Amino acid sequence: MAIVSTRVSLSSSSSPRLRRSSFISPSSLTKLISTRNPCKRAGGPRVRVISAVAISTNAQTRERQKLKDMFEEAFERCWTSPMEGVTFTPEEFHAALDKYDFESEIGSKVKGSVFRTDANGALIDITAKSTAYLPVQEACIYKVKHVAEAGIFPGMQEEFVIIGEREDDDSLILSLRSIQFDLAWERCRQLQAEDVVVKGKIIGGNKGGVVAVVEGLRGFVPFSQISTKTAAEDLIDKELPLKFVEVDEEQSRLVLSNRKAMADSQAQLGIGSVVTGSVQSLKPYGAFIDIGGINGLLHVSQISHDRVSDIATVLQPGDTLKVMILSHDRERGRVSLSTKKLEPTPGDMIRNPKLVFEKADEMAQTFRQRIAQAEAMARADMLRFQPQSGLTLSPEGILGPLGSGVPVGEGLDLNDVPPAEEL
Repeated sequence: MAIVSTRVSLSSSSSPRLRRSSFISPSSLTKLISTRNPCKRAGGPRVRVISAVAISTNAQTRERQKLKDMFEEAFERCWTSPMEGVTFTPEEFHAALDKYDFESEIGSKVKGSVFRTDANGALIDITAKSTAYLPVQEACIYKVKHVAEAGIFPGMQEEFVIIGEREDDDSLILSLRSIQFDLAWERCRQLQAEDVVVKGKIIGGNKGGVVAVVEGLRGFVPFSQISTKTAAEDLIDKELPLKFVEVDEEQSRLVLSNRKAMADSQAQLGIGSVVTGSVQSLKPYGAFIDIGGINGLLHVSQISHDRVSDIATVLQPGDTLKVMILSHDRERGRVSLSTKKLEPTPGDMIRNPKLVFEKADEMAQTFRQRIAQAEAMARADMLRFQPQSGLTLSPEGILGPLGSGVPVGEGLDLNDVPPAEEL
């Protein structure tokens, strides 16, 4: 039963004065406030009520009992059937926890969604208590001025790695650059295992060699591994064909070779092949042409059937043209080129070089056929002096064993085969 405190005072001289703040039971209080003016009683003491609060004891008791019953019922249900009325399974609950829970330690990876970008970076939602931040210098393995250059826009979802924490608001600092570095090293290891030729842009150099960018990583090319004798400053901003010599991520060592790449490229250059190149420099005796990282010489006598007195009137550094391989000295790394052999009519290289390049493949095919005929005649001359070799010459100029149609004991008559010079 609730006890309510109130203040009353008795003004009758015949009754003792009650002390202030004395405690009165609810039943006594009810009697005091039962009439409109309880202080006016015949022959009784005059009482003045300072303040009073009426409480319905029965309503409170019923409410408390109801809450008690609800608690006991819930307690019993937790023990007997804890999943009753739950709209999801324990497995779904744990899956939800795994989806939104993540490790916030340095080096751990988290998935996030970009929802805003600015000049300095991007804000990433990683479902944490605060937004994570991606600085622009951590947005890409290459140097960019804005995250948009790295393909980062609002709405993009990506996996990031945690690299730190901001002191001002305890938000996490993320990085894509670290992940891309790991992928780049893995890619280089794969290319080395496959012995692939790659292109590397030269961005610097020192007394020992040049620095090339391959797959976003800086690699070193020693001068001993460069096929041409060229100064480092002359190679800046140029691309060289390269092969991997050493890929060591732990030691951050990436060593490349231009010589190994050139050896593979030169092995594919055949006499009579037509390749596209660019003019690198002009000399009085000819022009040096870059054909895929290989410097070939287009001698002044091989530019046109007509005499060329000044090469600069026909070619300029930077010009792109088609040339044919005349010879290839792999040991010395020298390649001789010709546009003269590609002219449909003598002098076209001077008067109409565009026509020469349009007809280049056709003219080269004709040149190769003449070479094949000359080789066939050379084989025929060999058989003329070595009939005992047991070989015969097919109509296509291919040597092979004597057929069964040749009578046994009869020699091969080659008197009808004209000498090579007559062809």
